[in-house]
Amino acid sequence: MFFLKLSLLTVLIAAPGLVTSTENVITCDGNVQRLSCDIGLISVQSAVYGRTDRSVCSAGRPPSQIQNTDCIVNIPLIFERCDGQIACEFKTDTIGSPDPCVGTYKYYNTTYNCIQARISMTCEGSFSTLDCGNDVIQIISANYGRTDRAICSNGQPSSLNENTDCHAPDTLTSVVAQCNERRSCILEASNAIFTDPCVGTYKYLAVSYFCRPAQTSVTCEGSTAVLTCGVGVLKIHSANYGRTDSTTCSAGRPLRQITKTDCFATTSLSEVAKRCNDRGNCTVPATNDVFTDPCVGTYKYLSIVYSCVVNDGFLSLFQLSNESDTNR
Repeated sequence: MFFLKLSLLTVLIAAPGLVTSTENVITCDGNVQRLSCDIGLISVQSAVYGRTDRSVCSAGRPPSQIQNTDCIVNIPLIFERCDGQIACEFKTDTIGSPDPCVGTYKYYNTTYNCIQARISMTCEGSFSTLDCGNDVIQIISANYGRTDRAICSNGQPSSLNENTDCHAPDTLTSVVAQCNERRSCILEASNAIFTDPCVGTYKYLAVSYFCRPAQTSVTCEGSTAVLTCGVGVLKIHSANYGRTDSTTCSAGRPLRQITKTDCFATTSLSEVAKRCNDRGNCTVPATNDVFTDPCVGTYKYLSIVYSCVVNDGFLSLFQLSNESDTNR
């Protein structure tokens, strides 16, 4: 889980337009830690428990309790409970953190971004569709359970909404597998999909996500498309060898070679996917020899929509190479 969050952090660092603010909260052990966003949703960057500074949370403490400053442990539970929320609050001595240094007075140090995102809430027994149009879905957080009494409570007995500490394990992993890097996906909020994390509670599926433009490569006939990922591997979303407009790759071409705009090679996607999917880089010649000729006499081009993904399904934009041959 912590590795998944670090992968998402890479996305946010490289796409700062998503981040509305960055916050840091330090809370002495035994007190209440509260994370909140005035604009956007919480995306925890780091959450640690221990002591790395003698002056923090030191008031009234004997020297023996603050001298160890090499004391730290990661707290993945804060990621799980707070990501995708507008506000998240918990009493620190109730989350069962391991003790990394017995006898030292410790504190929680959490850094998080507030990010622009969309939210989907689906009541138990219902379906929802995440749709990014021509962009691709990037999941931020997901939970099947209940963390709020009001959501999906209309017409339900109050006894079914009381448990607000209900979290199905592996919800995020499941939703990522169904939706990440796709333009749309359908999600079902049911025990059959996520198991029942709290029997007797009426649950809902809460998902936060954003839409990210995919990369586009355009290569004129006779040249070779070169796709490269600085981080991760290629995922091909769509491809066409042919012509769908009269302006792309039209320079110096007679009108008769660019007027046909309904030209599609039927093997375009399968051929590009075979050469490129799950690789760090690939080359695809934009030629009739590779795709056959879908419209004889028309000057064609190869258009590819793709993205780079890391092995856990999260996009990594850091050092992403947009290798588009736009010889138009």
